[in-house]
Amino acid sequence: MLEGIKILIAEDNLINQKIANYLLSKQGANIVTAYNGREAIRIFSEQPVDIILMDLQMPVMDGFEATKYIRTVLFSDIPIIALTADLFANSSAEYLNAGFNDCISKPFESEKLCDLILKFIKNKHPLTT
Repeated sequence: MLEGIKILIAEDNLINQKIANYLLSKQGANIVTAYNGREAIRIFSEQPVDIILMDLQMPVMDGFEATKYIRTVLFSDIPIIALTADLFANSSAEYLNAGFNDCISKPFESEKLCDLILKFIKNKHPLTT
């Protein structure tokens, strides 16, 4: 489903990071991980990725700050999906205003996350179904 797609996961919780890595790798994605927003920015600056999954609450630099930096300093329009523990994340206006393309609540279902990723990268990988 996600064959050949390179995903940067910015997540400070090791368990959440391993779960996301496992679920997405199982679908064929190539995963790169960061433990905070600053590390995510460094990795993104050094290597191309197709999409970023960004936890909102991380030490050093949170997901909001990192996304703002990516949008305003690096001038990138890469798809960024907010990962949140907020069960009421359905009101995505806050996330869209902060520069995210969408959000998903943790814990997430594998199929729902894959569908959301595909929604944003289907133009980059037109053969992906």
